[in-house]
Amino acid sequence: MPWIIDYPIVLEHMRELKLRSLYYNSGAFGFAADVRTYSIGWVGPPDQTIRPEVRQLARQVPQPYEANLARLLVRAWQEIFPGRIWVMPASHWAYELDFGSKDWMPAVLEHIGIDPGLLQRRTTAAAIEFAQDESEHLEHLVTRLLEMLQQSDFAIAFPRRRVVCLLHHHKQIWWTVAEEQTCARLDALARSE
Repeated sequence: MPWIIDYPIVLEHMRELKLRSLYYNSGAFGFAADVRTYSIGWVGPPDQTIRPEVRQLARQVPQPYEANLARLLVRAWQEIFPGRIWVMPASHWAYELDFGSKDWMPAVLEHIGIDPGLLQRRTTAAAIEFAQDESEHLEHLVTRLLEMLQQSDFAIAFPRRRVVCLLHHHKQIWWTVAEEQTCARLDALARSE
C-alpha cells in the first residue's frame, strides 16, 4: 500500500540531490541555475498557453489523454526510473484538501489506501510513496489528477534521481532532467504512442 513520507524527509532527499525548493513547504523543486538541464513535455489536448519557444519541447499524446499520460508515466517509472516514486502537491495538502480539490481528492486518496485525514491539516507537501509493485494505484491517482485538477499542479519525484516532473493541470506532464540521454529516452517513450 502507498504510504506518507513526512516533508522534512522529502526536503532532505531533494537537497541531497542538489534540487531546491521553489516555494516554502511545497512539492515544487527545481535545479540550481548553474545546472544544464533538458526538458520535454507530454501534452494532451492542444494548448495555446504553451509559450511558442517551448512548443518544440512538447510531444502530443493521443486520446484518451489522461489515461495515456498516466500509463506513459508508469512506463517511465518502470523502464527509466525504477525504484520508489513520490507524488506530492506543488502547493501543500491543506490547500488541496480544504480548497483546491476538496470535492474529489479525498475519495481518490481513499481509493489508493491513503486516509485523507492524515494529510488534510498538513501545510506541507508530504509525499505519497509508491513501491515498484504498486503501479495500479499510481496510475489511478495520476489519471484522476490529470482528469480533475483545475488550477493546481502536482509534482512527481524519484528518490535518489535528479529528475523534476510536474503534472500540470492542463493535462500535461513536464520533465526536466540533467542528462540529455534521459531526456531522449523520455522523448522516445512519448513518440512510441
